[in-house]
Formats: sequence, C-alpha cells, structure tokens
Amino acid sequence: MQAVSRNILRSTCSRNRFSFAGARWNHTQPNSQSTPRTTHFGFQTVPEEQKEHLVKNVFSSVASKYDVMNDAMSMGIHRLWKDDYVSSLKPGRKGPLRCIDVAGGTGDIALRILDYAREQYADRETSVDIVDINGEMLKEGYKRFKKTMYHNTPQVAFIEANAQELPDDKFPSNTYDLYTIAFGIRNCTSVPDVLKEAYRVLKPGGTFACLEFSKVTNPLLGLAYDQYSFSVIPILGTILAGDRDSYQYLVESIRKFPSQPEFAQMIADAGFTTGAMHEGKGGAWRDLWGGIASIHTGVKV
Repeated sequence: MQAVSRNILRSTCSRNRFSFAGARWNHTQPNSQSTPRTTHFGFQTVPEEQKEHLVKNVFSSVASKYDVMNDAMSMGIHRLWKDDYVSSLKPGRKGPLRCIDVAGGTGDIALRILDYAREQYADRETSVDIVDINGEMLKEGYKRFKKTMYHNTPQVAFIEANAQELPDDKFPSNTYDLYTIAFGIRNCTSVPDVLKEAYRVLKPGGTFACLEFSKVTNPLLGLAYDQYSFSVIPILGTILAGDRDSYQYLVESIRKFPSQPEFAQMIADAGFTTGAMHEGKGGAWRDLWGGIASIHTGVKV
C-alpha cells in the first residue's frame, strides 16, 4: 500500500487528516495438532488470516473506480439507497452528533450525513470520523472532501484502521452517537468482531446503522438479479476497470453474507436493542428493492 504523501498530511488541520492506526495482525502460529481457521473469500475458502489481505487488494484495485463499481453492482440505484439510509437516521435532528463511518473510505456516506445535518437543521457541528482499512480508498475520500466546505474543518477526519480491532487510543469506548457502515461489513473477516467494536465505541443510546446488499425475497426478482450479477457485472468490471476478478469477488461476497434475519440476530447478540425479528415497521431491518439491499439498525442501551 502506498503511503499518503507528506504534503497531504501537512495540508490538513487537527481533525481533517489521515491517521494510520494500522491493523493489529494475529501472527500466532497454529500447532501441529490444530486446524487453521477458515472463512470465505467470495466462493473460495481461505485461511482467516489471508482474507484481510485479499480484500485489501480488491479495494486497492477498485478504489479509483469505486463509484462506478457501485453503479454497476446496483444499476445506479445505490445513490438513492444511500440517500434513503442517511435521511432515515436524521442526523442533526436532536443536535450535533459525533459520528463514525466505517468502511467509509470514499466519503460518500459521511458527506451525506454532513449535508443532511446542515441543510435540514442548520447544523455545522456534527462531525464524522471516516474509517477504512484501505489507504487507497481513504485517499479517494480525501480528494472528494477537498471540493467541499468541510475540507480543513473539525467536521471530518480520515483514519486508517481495522473495523474488527479499532485501537483504544484513537477510538475510546462510549465515544460516538452514530455508527454507520454501508456496503462494507460483508467484506470483513469476522462480522461479530465488527459488531462488538461498534457496540464498544458507541455511547449508551447511540445508534448502529448498516446498509448492505442482502437476500432478494421475490423469487422472480432474485432470478433476474442473479443473472445480472453473474453474467453482466464481471464483464462490466473488465470494461470499466480492467479487473474482472475483483468484481466477481464482490458479487460472490453478497451471496455469502447472512440473510436478513440471521444478520439481525447477530446485531442483537452483540448487545444491541433492535426491533422485532421481521422486516418493515417495528422490525429489525427494512428491505430496499425487494431485499437487494437492507438497512439494519440497533441501539446501545
């Protein structure tokens, strides 16, 4: 991974910065009697310690084309989903918030949060720490924010860190009012560890909110979506980014992610209070476009 250039570091203020917390790697060697723990990387089975590196390579490859990638994955609808996601959280309605947007490297969710708070509630104090394990993704977000009014203000910071092990010195417990993660949690090696850290860094009463590709609930829509995903998206990856393999992985990663009820239960098991274990009003999640994506929320009590 390339280091962020020194001139970028010098040009940022105390909070509008890149900070490299770094991932804490587990180098424990299995003994001859143990079987290495494995996980999925798309449809492949790989040792757990390799997935993080493989995923970082994927996103380093697609970082400069990330928005185009999401357009291809969702036929452009991801922009509407993200608008819906942020507006449903109403940042700024009850006063300024301290937010953390994880796997948020390119900054599109953070920008929506700050714009919504400012436009709807005249809030210029809400802040967002943008956290990503991939420095290339963070550099894309930094470039995006340079074009906005939030550049060189205390309202935004860029921090490289592992969502599964947020360093205590940079992310103390009971710090944030809102934790967002959009289209990122499925790429993590251990979803329970991500949820555990989310619970730790949120204040009591804080909200966890996840937007993620999910399981399509309508069989006919599901058939059409699978056909598009496996036949069209990898070809678009080749055309748009010269990278079929990364796009193939991203399609496969969606299919390996838990179903809506399973993921909702994982959120509850991490300690969050959720709605009832069903979709829709009063439920733990809300489907978008028949379950192509879903919004899950929980509250730390």
